[in-house]
Amino acid sequence: MSIFKEKLKKHTLVKIFSAKQLSEADKATTKKHNITSLDLMEHAGTQVFNWLHQRLQGAKVPIHIFCGIGNNGGDGLVVGRLLIEKGYNVHIYIANFTDKRSKCFLINYDRIKEITNKWPKLMTSEEDFPEINNQDIIIDSLFGIGLNRPPEGWLKPLIQHINASEAFTLAIDIPSGLYANQALEDTEAVVKANHTLTFQAPKLSFFLPETGKFVPFFDIIDIGLDPEYLHKTEPLAQLIGKQQAQQFYRPRQAFDHKGTYGHSLIVAGSYGKIGAAVLSAKAAFKIGAGLVSVFVPECGYNIVQTALPEAMTITDKQNKFISKIDCDFIPSAIGVGMGIGKEPETVTALETLFKNTESPMVIDADALNCISENKKLIKVIPKHAILTPHPGELKRLIGGWTDDYDKLKKVKAFSKKHEVVLLIKGAHTVIAFEDKLYINTTGNPGMATAGSGDILSGLLTGLLSQGYDPLLSAVFGVYLHGSAGAIASQTLGYEAVIASDIIDNIGNAYMSLFEQPEKETSEKEKKSK
Repeated sequence: MSIFKEKLKKHTLVKIFSAKQLSEADKATTKKHNITSLDLMEHAGTQVFNWLHQRLQGAKVPIHIFCGIGNNGGDGLVVGRLLIEKGYNVHIYIANFTDKRSKCFLINYDRIKEITNKWPKLMTSEEDFPEINNQDIIIDSLFGIGLNRPPEGWLKPLIQHINASEAFTLAIDIPSGLYANQALEDTEAVVKANHTLTFQAPKLSFFLPETGKFVPFFDIIDIGLDPEYLHKTEPLAQLIGKQQAQQFYRPRQAFDHKGTYGHSLIVAGSYGKIGAAVLSAKAAFKIGAGLVSVFVPECGYNIVQTALPEAMTITDKQNKFISKIDCDFIPSAIGVGMGIGKEPETVTALETLFKNTESPMVIDADALNCISENKKLIKVIPKHAILTPHPGELKRLIGGWTDDYDKLKKVKAFSKKHEVVLLIKGAHTVIAFEDKLYINTTGNPGMATAGSGDILSGLLTGLLSQGYDPLLSAVFGVYLHGSAGAIASQTLGYEAVIASDIIDNIGNAYMSLFEQPEKETSEKEKKSK
């Protein structure tokens, strides 16, 4: 394991486990803590009930609970029983599609019958589907993470009936029909939940483009699985949120100076694309690099000097493109590729840079396209470089994929083979290093704008300059980039955000790391004022 993977391991991260691992965690918990699966189910159902009751506060809106006949259905029955005991208007339906029922389901089914004369309705065909008003509430407890094939027969129309109702739908653990960590076979047989209460840890499918749309919002409910098992088990991926990002931040010391924070070199731009160099260099400064030099074609000299007086400017002998990358200092970090084009001389310059530099490096945009089109460059990519392709560049780099899970597999293989950190940009950007995956939680659609990627590359270069190791730079940098974009969108709206707005909010992203949420004023406190 590399030294920078060890450093990241010291931080407390939110783990994402496979369905198999979570099943094993259930078994380990019941065995080690001398509790039954029924006890665990009761605790999980109680947690869901508490979440609901806190929000509904006894409202009489009809609540439709759809239960399967396995343990996920048992969870739904626990929730239903607790809601009934509190006087809620509850309707429970059992998808009775087979005679095979879990023991815990049967026990909780009998418990429902002990507290109400309004027994659950057994559904055996489409004729049994209930009428649902769009003002009602649906609790989806049909299938859990143990599902291994798409719902068939009348179960698929049932799911479509739930979706067509347009009622608020709350999924227990995972929307029915969705797998925890494998590709979907039938997107028409998945509950479209408005909110999901997932047990113990989020599922990988929540964060991938093809499946994440079924889980727009979720909360994690701690159901008491064995902490030792969860701590020791190697996860599928790890989630990066505010709590984790706080741990990455390095405070500045009183006697530090600009040299302490490194000298970034931004190699970017060609005729008509000098703006890419300006955006990247400004982001490197804003994230905290002490010094930034910009290497551009000669046509970019006046632009960079005017747009960014803080930067030093070095020019190529060519007027319109980069032909030879040369500077009279050893950079603390290099960011290369933004808007440089794919001229033959530029390809040669990249090859020389890759072979001869020992500085940490971020490789982006046209540099990645040059690598994809000139296989000799793949062999000389510097170890531990950070590669930041957008989806099209990624496909050219690693080849096509059949689904999101196949893409993750290919990305990990590429990272491991070439010993690089590789990003998969998206709503939840994934950072891959060898067999490790880190999933970002910041950002929004407002960041889908020209220049956003140039800013990320400059930002990562600036973090490398300050001494953050490559993996930590990627994980922390992607978080801050997304946070800055989110802050910009809060005041401007998604549509109005441009790349410069993201740069302008990098400082606010740092500040927000340690902002405390505003305390809600209770009714008692209001009356006392």
